[in-house]
Amino acid sequence: MKFAPVFTAVLVTVFLYFLVVDRDRLLEFAGVASGGDSAGASVSASVQDPNSPLIKVVVTRSEARILDNAVILRGETEAARQVDVRAETSGLVISEPLRKGASVAEGDLLCELDPGTRQAGLDEAKARLAEAISRMPEAEARGPEAEARIAEAISRVAEAEARLIEATARLNEAELNENAASKLSEGGFASDSRVANAEATLESARAGVTSARAAVNGARAGVVGAEAGLQSAASAVESVRAAIAGAEAAVAAAERELSKLRITAPFGGLLETDAAEIGALLQPGGSCATVIQLDPIKLVGFVPEIDVAKIEEGARAGARLSSGQTITGTVSFIARSADPMTRTFRVEVEVPNTDLAIRDGQTVEIMVAAEGRPAHLLPQSALTLDDDGRIGVRLLADGNVVAFAPVEILRDTIDGVWLFGLEDTVEVITVGQEYVVDGVTVDPTFREANG
Repeated sequence: MKFAPVFTAVLVTVFLYFLVVDRDRLLEFAGVASGGDSAGASVSASVQDPNSPLIKVVVTRSEARILDNAVILRGETEAARQVDVRAETSGLVISEPLRKGASVAEGDLLCELDPGTRQAGLDEAKARLAEAISRMPEAEARGPEAEARIAEAISRVAEAEARLIEATARLNEAELNENAASKLSEGGFASDSRVANAEATLESARAGVTSARAAVNGARAGVVGAEAGLQSAASAVESVRAAIAGAEAAVAAAERELSKLRITAPFGGLLETDAAEIGALLQPGGSCATVIQLDPIKLVGFVPEIDVAKIEEGARAGARLSSGQTITGTVSFIARSADPMTRTFRVEVEVPNTDLAIRDGQTVEIMVAAEGRPAHLLPQSALTLDDDGRIGVRLLADGNVVAFAPVEILRDTIDGVWLFGLEDTVEVITVGQEYVVDGVTVDPTFREANG
């Protein structure tokens, strides 16, 4: 058995362990072994020999730029509108069916039902309406007639009251004459015939007053009767009006029932199913056809709550279908309530689909534009790890001293990586950063940044 390959592998493993995990001890060992004068070894700030030559590094001066940000969602396409058009009344289908996939416009006929006796019902309702309308002139004419009777009765009351006043005056005069005749007769100055005549005149005057009062009461009763006639005429008018309203309602109901026989498309789109077959019996709620609208089409995805604040309505969005087709649109809806199971929020993107090439239910990857962030484009080789395992870059600080800065990788491209978390202008060590640590003074050579 050959031990050389195994021994070599063990040595390499130990070296890598010290290089990655326990670098300080390796550097300390290398510094002691080399006497502190090796140009390729890392030297900590605490053991760096001031007389040793400085380590040469290549430094790139980088300016931060705003990097377009995006939130990635996965979802599916969804028709803008879809409705199962159903019957509102019962009847046999008498129209030829439209086939699935057919294009329809708003108001196009989908199914037509047999009218049966509904037209006869409409004609009957219209006849009743005409009859009720014809009764209105007669009922309205009774009102003026009753008013004329009231006026006539009122005039009779006035005439009877005048006669009562006249009869009352005669009664007063007769009472005076009878009283005078009686006084004179007692003194022997008037004959008995005169007294008898005065008494007869008094009785006649009393009878006239009674008759006049009876005439007044009769005239007043006539007024009451005429007023009752007027109320009856008004009631007749209201009754006819109610009959007209009822007949109009019956006509409207019959016309509405007839309109239910024509089932039309509520909006333009495509038939997803065949329309009901001719001769089929549809009951209320029975399906006539299913219509979908694919232009525009919706892209539906669900965003986690950590990213929902990054998306705004009206934001631009791009998407890639499973077929590889790319499309663009705008965010039209962001849910205010999270899904109770997934704790994600529904996001809808509206996309034009004039050629109807995008179908309902296709898988799609959506990228929604978010607010940009300041970032630096640097070569991937510039990245390094500190002793705590944080990813970052080594910067050149004042006095050519090395300093470590942690970063966040936003995007990886063929030109390099976009890093977030640095100042607007930084000087990054891009070559030699693995051989230096924080606090070490280096000999920098500057190079312009790419892009």
